[in-house]
Amino acid sequence: MNRGLGVLLAVLLLPACRDYDYYSRVSDNDGYVAGDQYARYGREQAQSVAIARKLAESHEEGSEAAIAYARSLPDVVDVVADSQGNWLTVRFKSGWRTAVTPLPDGKSPTETPNLPPAR
Repeated sequence: MNRGLGVLLAVLLLPACRDYDYYSRVSDNDGYVAGDQYARYGREQAQSVAIARKLAESHEEGSEAAIAYARSLPDVVDVVADSQGNWLTVRFKSGWRTAVTPLPDGKSPTETPNLPPAR
């Protein structure tokens, strides 16, 4: 009787388990400044928007393509991906460090305004 009750309880609690796929929540940019407008704030902001677009573009393959793209930009010093690859932490020459989340707005990274040429 106790074993059956335990199994029943486990079966009932199984649907309550949390989904650990955070990509849909991280890539939802409602309420943020538009990417093109944020890119006009400065050179490093434009590079972070371009990296965010590349991260969204290469979501299916993983974050390696976005990391390689970020390292090709002139002001990027260091790039670190989180354990699931949903966002990147980017450090610039000026010392500014920011978290870059995917920006799935349908534009390619090269369409970003104010973007300096790659190395």
